[in-house]
Amino acid sequence: MNMMFVTRAALFSGCASLAMLAAPAAAQESEPSGAPGDEDAAPPMMETQGQGMIVTARRREERLADVPLSITAITGEALEQQGVLELTQIAQQVPNITLEVSRGTNTTLTAFIRGVGQQDPVAGFEAGVGLYVDDVYLNRPQAAVLDVYDVERIEVLRGPQGTLYGRNTIGGAIKYVTAELPDDPSLSIRGTYGSFDQADLIITGSTPLTDTLKIGASGARLSRGGFGDNLNLGTENYNKDVWAARGTLEFDNGPVFVRLSGDYIIDESEARQGTRLIPGLLSGAPVLDDVFDTRAGLDIVEQEVEAYGGALNIAIELTETITLKSITGYREDKSTTPIDFDSLPAADLDVPAIYENDQFSQELQLLYEGDRLSGVLGFYYLDADAFTAFDVALFTTGDFIGLPGLNAQTLGDVGTQTWSVFGDFTFDVTDTLSVSLGGRYTNDERTSRVLRTTFIGGFSDLFDPNSAAIPIAVTSDFEGSETFEDFNPRASISYQPTPDHNFYFTFSQGFKGGGFDPRGQTTAAPDLDGDGDIDFDDQFEFLRFEPETVDSYELGWKASLLDNRLNIAIAGFLGQYDDVQIPGSVGLDTNGDGVNDSFIGITSNAASADVNGIEFEGNALVGRDFAGEGSRLNVNWSLGILDAEFNTFIDAFGNDVADERVFQNTPDITGHMGFVLGIPAADGIIDFLGNASLRSDASQFEVPNPFLDQDGFVLVDASIVYTADSGRFSIGAHGKNLFDKEYIVAGYNFVAGGTPPGTPFVPTLGLEGTLTGFYGDPRRFYVTAEVNF
Repeated sequence: MNMMFVTRAALFSGCASLAMLAAPAAAQESEPSGAPGDEDAAPPMMETQGQGMIVTARRREERLADVPLSITAITGEALEQQGVLELTQIAQQVPNITLEVSRGTNTTLTAFIRGVGQQDPVAGFEAGVGLYVDDVYLNRPQAAVLDVYDVERIEVLRGPQGTLYGRNTIGGAIKYVTAELPDDPSLSIRGTYGSFDQADLIITGSTPLTDTLKIGASGARLSRGGFGDNLNLGTENYNKDVWAARGTLEFDNGPVFVRLSGDYIIDESEARQGTRLIPGLLSGAPVLDDVFDTRAGLDIVEQEVEAYGGALNIAIELTETITLKSITGYREDKSTTPIDFDSLPAADLDVPAIYENDQFSQELQLLYEGDRLSGVLGFYYLDADAFTAFDVALFTTGDFIGLPGLNAQTLGDVGTQTWSVFGDFTFDVTDTLSVSLGGRYTNDERTSRVLRTTFIGGFSDLFDPNSAAIPIAVTSDFEGSETFEDFNPRASISYQPTPDHNFYFTFSQGFKGGGFDPRGQTTAAPDLDGDGDIDFDDQFEFLRFEPETVDSYELGWKASLLDNRLNIAIAGFLGQYDDVQIPGSVGLDTNGDGVNDSFIGITSNAASADVNGIEFEGNALVGRDFAGEGSRLNVNWSLGILDAEFNTFIDAFGNDVADERVFQNTPDITGHMGFVLGIPAADGIIDFLGNASLRSDASQFEVPNPFLDQDGFVLVDASIVYTADSGRFSIGAHGKNLFDKEYIVAGYNFVAGGTPPGTPFVPTLGLEGTLTGFYGDPRRFYVTAEVNF
């Protein structure tokens, strides 16, 4: 572990400890005692992550302090004050989490929590982190980089959540909860203008139609110029061009609550292409000075993402203690994207791609709230289909060997039908001691169709209607199905000597289903059963991968101290991660000429690992009314320390290389320190906000790469926000990444060599050598203004 980052982590922890010690000293008068969440005991910003905040982590409303697992909950008001614009930005204040825009895309999400996640968004791989919008699970990561507007709160649940949440939440779950409609007519207009010609407009309105029926809608236009340019095509790179809308209809007569909602988004941003980290090995093209510039030449399809869906939530109070809930969801999305791996004008490794996803889900819950017993019984069903199509063009390779360029087309169609029954109950043994037991049985059927065809002479007619390409070989024609079953338990014990303290121990198990690699090639399958014949059974096992599981043990303490001026949460956890799914892509020489002319996916359950760590979160009211009535100073912090190591890692040659592999997208240390200083002024309050977030060294892949791996860094943000006392008007100025730190968030690697320095690079696919990087947002400034009617 980098010693500098150990020192920085100690400084973060020391600052947090100082804040804890300073809280009582800064108090100017004694505060009234109250349970966490008492509005008189804390200013609004204390409720950002205060232990009294109401969450639904266990599918029922309860105080954050009462939930025996690690949760970070951030209100929509706090997100607006900080100038947070989209989902990935919340990772700066949540420990042991990575949220990034996937390589080569604008709206596909890469998410890791406590070392568990999914790097590759190709159909056939399921995310290890579940994303929920109003309790509807999003089965695919496309269109999942959600813009933050019209949101009540975002909850991040760390550790396996399989007992209560959908499927494949072995790393954790992220809950995006939209705001319920207000009782009175309302209209809100929010605008943003800033660097790179950013211009956003969000309009939200609602009105009651009757005493029991309300209707509301939001529309958003989100645009920004590129951080860089495509010097070859003359287009922008890393720009934003999004239209989005949501509509809601709510009926509430007391015992019956019905919410019908729908949303639509279309993203027509330019294709996000990477920048080369090494010169072209064939053309000698130099590395560009600006990391946001590219020379990518692929323009056979336009970048576009269209997604829409709806949800019907019904809650019926059958008795004073029993509530029946139904959650019905449907979602659909379609994407086209030109992924230019080599980021050069020639088609050395160009991949135009299509993604199409649709899903229907139905969940039924029976909730019980008694004097000592509370919990939920439920049933969940999901029917989803994910279609992927892409060409892999190696035209430069063809020119080099004097033949027309080769193109390998892959069509993958993955169907999923899963159902599960679950239950989770808490029994108060005494007024201070409670135990919880839960379990989930999952039946997960996966059906996969993979067709791979090699063309010669250009792109296939799927992407080029005027194509003259000729199919010369079918290298995969596979159809297979398998059902994966598992039972995952959860148990916890919680001791609350007072409402302000919760000591808990929790065991939970997570399960992520298996499947088939849609990029696999059946003709590359070896004789796995040793019978001297490569048949369907060998191909089935070659493309298939099994489920993975995590057993997690967590010991924690949540507390509200000093009359709710200090809220803390501390947790230590041990995770046993087995049958880890390791997806990978390798170059393949299909004709024996010594040149890799295609690439295939090979996914295996190659590893087992231990993922252990500590998390410490808190916020403290350091002072109040020191600069006039209503003034306050609040500090908040988080620190995550993770020790993730492979115990075994079997490579393609059967060797255990665990000591040569690392966890991808998983820093050893994550942390942040922030403050909110509020000063009354002009019939309102001015809030000064600052935040510094730290991430230690991280690797993009399991095999370390000095060119793609990111050294530790710190991002610093600041905001100044004025809010009128009436709440009708606010205006803010925000600065993000103030020191303009350049940091890699994703990349592609199809080269060998390069290390130690001076060693020649050798391309493993194509001739230019593909080693490209994608970067996080540069320094930006923008102003926001909101008017409420």
